[in-house]
Order: sequence, then C-alpha cells, then structure tokens
Amino acid sequence: MLGPAMLYIVATPIGNLEDVTLRAIEVLRAVDVVASEDTRHTAKLLTRYEIKARQMPFHEHNEARVMGKIIRLLQDGRDVALVSDAGTPGIADPGFSLVRRCHEEDLAVTMVPGPAAFVMAIVLSGLPLHSFTFRGFPPRKSGKRQRFLAVDAESPHTLVFYESPYRVQALVEDALEVFGDREAALCNDLTKKFEAVHRGTLRQLAERLEEEGAKGEYALVVAGKEEERESSRRRARYAAEARAEAEAAEDDAEAEDADDAEESEED
Repeated sequence: MLGPAMLYIVATPIGNLEDVTLRAIEVLRAVDVVASEDTRHTAKLLTRYEIKARQMPFHEHNEARVMGKIIRLLQDGRDVALVSDAGTPGIADPGFSLVRRCHEEDLAVTMVPGPAAFVMAIVLSGLPLHSFTFRGFPPRKSGKRQRFLAVDAESPHTLVFYESPYRVQALVEDALEVFGDREAALCNDLTKKFEAVHRGTLRQLAERLEEEGAKGEYALVVAGKEEERESSRRRARYAAEARAEAEAAEDDAEAEDADDAEESEED
C-alpha cells in the first residue's frame, strides 16, 4: 500500500458474497495481514475472489492478547485489514477497541465502507428512519434484557436490535412486555436466498415465531414512542374514514331506494 502503515476497517458482505466492493477486494489483496473474527468464515470470501492473504484471528476471546500483536505490526510498517464475520467491523464486535487503541498510539486508520445489516433492516422495515437508535445484541437473560429494553421505552426514535435464532422469540416477547404492542419489523437472513422481512405489531411477530420457529440471524426494528402514538392516531383516522365512507354509501343507497320508490308511484 502507499504511504505509512494503515489499519483498514473493511466491511464485508452480510450474506451474499457478490455484495463485496471492488475496493475491499483490492485492499484485502494488498495488505500484509487480515485480522479476522473467524478465519474459516473469512477464508470463504478470500477463496471466492482468489485472494491469498495471511490471516490472524481477532475476536472477543483473544482481543487482549492479539491486539498488541496488531499494534506492533502497524508500528513495524505493516498494513492490516480488520474484517468481521459479516458487515462492518466495530459494530457489535471488538473492532471499536482496536480503532481506539490505534488512535491512542497515533497510528493511521481508515475504512472501506460497505454493508451493515442494521441499515438494511431499518430501510426495509418501513418505519421512520430519519432518527434511530442501534442497540446491538441485548443480554441473554430475560430480567437483564427487559431492563436493557426499558432504557429506551420512552425514546421517540426507531430502535434496532440484533439477535440469534435461539433467543429472538424471547426478545420479541420481552419487547412486547416493555414497549407494548408497537409496530415492528423482523428481518431475517438479509441478502441471502431466504431473505424475509415480516412487518406487524410485536404481538403478531411473536405469534409468527411461535408458529413457524426461527432460523438464521435476525434484526428486530421497533417503532419509537412517538411513532407508536402517531400509528394509533393513523389507525383511528383510517377507522373514522372507513366509517364515514360506509355511512356515505348507506346514505346513497337509501337515497337511491327513495328515488326508485317515487318513480314507482309516478308510474
């Protein structure tokens, strides 16, 4: 690479390998080391694009030990690319701590932007996206999870969560308990063959999961407090408009019957 040693934060596909960018391929080919959350997973991407790269595992379980090695590589003038299993490193993984350490060590950092599952989930949800809060993975235990959710119970912003198939139903049920029956969207296996986006209320989504089960990775998007109120107002307005239309149709029918009766009398 040109210039001083650089840490490249490289976004990779969240499912469909064809979503990788040309710049990501170029950087992965050129760097000295690829620091991967899962080397076996990253190997599939590297093989697909015939990239021969030295990999180094870097994940939450070896973060403290390996971070020093990455810093020394950069200090020795080696370029390093950081990749996660899917999407953008630093989001819901230890990448942010490496970036912060590089800033402390006055080492150069840049990013090769690309996919992020929560962005795709928000856009496809149909919920307001002018302002949102990404909350990542909630705690595994129900009590802690409900307290985690309660932090944003009054937030007017759209909320986004990640969850595995093993706990997504529990997450939706706890969200229903904490937030009430808000509008939401459950996004599953985004960009993959069986991509699905289910929209409805939290109760409806919980019932769907109960009936169909869960498979794959999920993003749950939940309407904010203000959107919940606005949705209630919209539903009430639609109901009122429907009643008004029904009453108007009934009045028209009565008027037509009266006209028919008058014509019969005249005959």
